[in-house]
Amino acid sequence: MARPKMLKLHEVLEEIEMSRAAFYRMRARGQAPRLRKLPNGQLRVSRADLDAWWDRCEQHAA
Repeated sequence: MARPKMLKLHEVLEEIEMSRAAFYRMRARGQAPRLRKLPNGQLRVSRADLDAWWDRCEQHAA
């Protein structure tokens, strides 16, 4: 079984066209996609979590 695609934080920021500071403000409000911290300290977001976040954003905008 294949692992889910994990995106680096900079890839997520490019895709959603947001600065790191704005992303962390949104995260503090509980409105950002879920981050996963690797043992080496790097952050990742799963493609599935990011896609689900996009879906929630579209539902709130409608």
